[in-house]
Amino acid sequence: MSLSAPTAHTDTCPIVVPPETTDHGYITDKHKYLNRLRRIEGQVRGINGMVDDERHFIDILTQVSAIRRALEGVALHLLTDHLRHCVADANLSSSAVSDSKIAEASEAITRLVRS
Repeated sequence: MSLSAPTAHTDTCPIVVPPETTDHGYITDKHKYLNRLRRIEGQVRGINGMVDDERHFIDILTQVSAIRRALEGVALHLLTDHLRHCVADANLSSSAVSDSKIAEASEAITRLVRS
């Protein structure tokens, strides 16, 4: 198993927008993603307080589990948006573009499942 650092993807969905922009499928729901991530951030700070207050470990583990589920939900929504936006649009283009977007999505799914 390779533990290489994740690479940042700066590509766009060129079928929908010009290459000089960075329009991604989730951009229309950006405020929803940011709000959800702020709530998760608050939950993490809450766990910090629970540890500081020496709360019972089961209570802390319950919150850790809730945060994991919330992060998985964000990841799955991002993936769904990517499939609906970039992959679907790429299918209307050349097979090389389509294959590239499908491979990109498959790699993302693999990383998500392994985590």
